[in-house]
Amino acid sequence: MTPLLTKKFKLSNTQIIVSAILSLIFLGGFLLCLPIASKNREWTPYSQSFFTSANALCITGFLLYDTWTHWSFFGQLIILLLFQIGGIGFMTIITMFSVFIKRKIGLHERQLLLQSAGVLKLGGVVRLIKRVFAISLIIELAGACFLAIRFIPEMGFLDGAWNAIFHSVSAFCNAGYDLMGKYSEFSSLRLFVNDTLVNLTIIILIILGGIGFLVLDDIVIHKFKFRKFTLNSKLTLSVTGILILLGWVLFYLFEKDRAYVHLSENSKILASLFQSVTPRTAGFYTIEPSLLKDASIFLTIVLMFIGGSSGSTAGGIKTTTLIILVLNSLNSFRKTRSMVAFKRRLDDKTAKRAAAIVSIYVFAIVTATLLLCAMEPYSLKEALFDSVSALGTVGLSIGATATLSFMGKLVIVILMFAGRIGWVTLLLALVKKRIDPPMERPKEKILIG
Repeated sequence: MTPLLTKKFKLSNTQIIVSAILSLIFLGGFLLCLPIASKNREWTPYSQSFFTSANALCITGFLLYDTWTHWSFFGQLIILLLFQIGGIGFMTIITMFSVFIKRKIGLHERQLLLQSAGVLKLGGVVRLIKRVFAISLIIELAGACFLAIRFIPEMGFLDGAWNAIFHSVSAFCNAGYDLMGKYSEFSSLRLFVNDTLVNLTIIILIILGGIGFLVLDDIVIHKFKFRKFTLNSKLTLSVTGILILLGWVLFYLFEKDRAYVHLSENSKILASLFQSVTPRTAGFYTIEPSLLKDASIFLTIVLMFIGGSSGSTAGGIKTTTLIILVLNSLNSFRKTRSMVAFKRRLDDKTAKRAAAIVSIYVFAIVTATLLLCAMEPYSLKEALFDSVSALGTVGLSIGATATLSFMGKLVIVILMFAGRIGWVTLLLALVKKRIDPPMERPKEKILIG
C-alpha cells in the first residue's frame, strides 16, 4: 500500500497490517476454491475455502477437509505458503522481497515492521528481519532433512521429500497441518506415536517457532550464553521450560494408565512430552485429544490459553504476559514498589497491559463459548476447548468442527484472526486513539476482592 493511499484514507500502521492480512485471507480463499486446488478438480465452496485460508494464514489447524485427501498439490502448496506467511510474518516477506529487488526500505515501512514483528526499537529492524528470515529457513530446512530420513524410505523420494518440507514448515510455524490423510483421514501424527525421530524433530521445531524470533536472534548472537541474553529472552526461556516440564510430568501421571495404556513406557514418556508441547500452539497430536481424561483436557486448555511467546509463530496470551501477572501479584502480596526479574526492574505500564490482554482474552473466550453452546450441538467442554483453541491459534478440537454452521465458523474465524494478530492490535485498528484532556479527575477508592 503506497504512502499516498495511506495518507488519503488516513490508515494507521495497525490498520494497514490488519487490512493486508484480511486481503491475503480473501485471496487465499479464492485460490483454494478453484478446481485446480482440489483433487477431484471440482470447485470448493468459497465459505469452506475461506475458512481454510483463514485457518492457514492464522496458523491454526482446524480442518474442514483432510489436507491430503481433499487438496491437490496446488492446494497444498497454497496452504503451505499461507501458513509460512502467517508464521514468519507478512511484513517480513515484503521486506525480503524489497531487499531482493534492491528497493530502499523507508521510515514508514520500518515503522510497520516494528509493529508487525513485535520489535522493541526501530534501530536495526531491517537487519533483524533479514536474520529472522535466514534463521527461519535454516531451521525449516534442517527439520525437513531430519523428517526426510523417516519419510523418504516410507513414502518414496518425491512424496517423502514433500511431506518432510510440508511438516517441517507446519511445525515451525505452529500451524498443525499434516498430510497423513493418505493413511487415515484427520489422523495427524498418530501413526508416529512411537517414532522418536519424528516426535523429537516436530517437538524441537514447535519450541523454536514458539519462543519468538527475538529470542532466536539472541541465542544466535550470544551463542547460548544465558547471562548475556536480554531480559525478554531470559523470561521467555525460563517460563517456556517450566511449562513444558510441568505439562510433561502431569500428562504422564494423568494418562499413563488411560490414553497411554497401550504404549510402552518409553512411548508414554514421549507422548507426554509431545502433548505438553503441542498445545502451545501447534495443533499436532499423537494421541486423539477426545480420548484424554478431563484433567488432561483442562490442562490442555490452560496451556492453549497461555500459548507461546511474544514475537513468535504462536498464539495465546504469551509466556511473558503470564510471568508479568505472576510478578505483579507477588508484588501486591509483598507490598513492594516495583517488579524485579533477573536484577532488572520492569515498567508498571507493562503490568497494566498484561492485565488488559488477559481480561480481553477471557471476555472473548466466555463470549465465544456462550455463542457456540447456543448455536451448535456442542457441550460446554467442547465449546470451551474449541474457543480457547481457536483464540490461541492451536487447532486442536474435541468438537465436530467440520459440521459447524456458517455462524459457528464465523465465530471461530474471528477468534483465529484476533488471536493471530493480537486483540490489542485488532482493537487499535478498530478504535480511534483518544487524547486525554489536560486535567486530573478527583480520585476515590473502591473495594476490590
